[in-house]
Amino acid sequence: MTSTNSNDESVPDVPLAFVSNTYLNELTKDIRTRPIPWEGYQKAELITPEELDLLKRIDKQSREQLRSVMQKDAEKYAELYTSLLEKLKRFDTIQYILVMTNDMLSDDEKRASYFHKLSSKSSDLPYRPFLKMLDSSDEFIPLGSAKILTILICSALEPLSFDTTDFLRWISTKLKSNNNNICDLAVQILESILKIPSCRLQFWEMPHGIDTLVNYLKAKNPTLQMQYQIIFCFWLLTFERDVAVEFNRKYDLIPTLINIAKSAIKEKIIRIIIRTFRNLVEKAPEANLPAMLVAKLLNFCENLSVRKWSDSEIVEDIEFLKAQLQENFHSLTTFDEYASEIRSGMLQWSPPHESEQFWKQNVTKLNDKNHELLKILSRLLSTSTDNVVLAVAAHDLGQYVKYYPDGKKILQEIGAKQRVMELMTHEDPEVRYNALIAVQKYMSHAWNF
Repeated sequence: MTSTNSNDESVPDVPLAFVSNTYLNELTKDIRTRPIPWEGYQKAELITPEELDLLKRIDKQSREQLRSVMQKDAEKYAELYTSLLEKLKRFDTIQYILVMTNDMLSDDEKRASYFHKLSSKSSDLPYRPFLKMLDSSDEFIPLGSAKILTILICSALEPLSFDTTDFLRWISTKLKSNNNNICDLAVQILESILKIPSCRLQFWEMPHGIDTLVNYLKAKNPTLQMQYQIIFCFWLLTFERDVAVEFNRKYDLIPTLINIAKSAIKEKIIRIIIRTFRNLVEKAPEANLPAMLVAKLLNFCENLSVRKWSDSEIVEDIEFLKAQLQENFHSLTTFDEYASEIRSGMLQWSPPHESEQFWKQNVTKLNDKNHELLKILSRLLSTSTDNVVLAVAAHDLGQYVKYYPDGKKILQEIGAKQRVMELMTHEDPEVRYNALIAVQKYMSHAWNF
């Protein structure tokens, strides 16, 4: 079943029952074997005789028997499961109903339509009972509910009748779990949800959500599958222009993705990275092509283009990127290249830094966009642990005040002056030297041009 919410033709149709791992499967297996006192519920008048009859027909039955029952009465069971989730409270019973609901949907995703029909009875169905379960203190209930919610959301043929903010916030929280199995499930759920365009900007703008994914990719040494899943999420996000504009500027991900692709063993990881780059170029070329050129993506694409690939689409994507990068390589000015290097945070002793002519011609451009580049250099002095980055940043701030007399006041206002002075006692001699020279230029009153 394909959702009309997923309207990007280039987004593949991922099976709705995708969310799965060994951890969740083991919990499910244990729950499925537990006896549930349905007769006791009926005697206590918590369920009706008709509901008891429906439950007996599917309780502890084989897959073939369940399939036979569902072929005749799937609509009844969709209504039964949602009703029971709202009126029964015991954890073990709720767990079992969630397992049965998941079995029903995973066996045939078309059965989701029977749950969606319930919206005619109440506008917040079929989602309401599953959303409520996300706050449960039980280990399984929130995970089981989230998996079913994912299936229902991705199979909706009409715009969603509820605000997905709470669900996306729940996903964001689970991404930070200390349990890697839960992180894995959260990323899988996010992969599916981000197929829906309306959810992309919502998640992008959510505090800590993207930060957690970026940190996982850069600092946690994820498994190859987790690495792929996170980058798949980035690919889906970059279908939105607003995301594509800020993607590298905020998170410096272009160099990171290039490095991952260079060391990747699996073709699918390179493929999803190249597709992400294509999105960035198609949606926001002015924001990304300079950074790609500075990160040497053109050279990498030229190397990739001579390799043999099992997927013809990756060949087309590589050629597209090559053509765009080659075209822009010739129009990229020295300052464009310099600015892209600063924004990337990967400073090195490239020619512009040490060219007096460059600084004479371009120093005032560092004041553009509310001193954006100066603020980045200042931030790098405080956050970077790379000695070359620190030395180059200190050097550049010294060059700025040398060629722009009013620059001293600006550096003091953004806090760069204090940090440069602190670096004069840095353990690395190159950092100490460049910080000292920068401070001398700052203190000098004999401006030499």
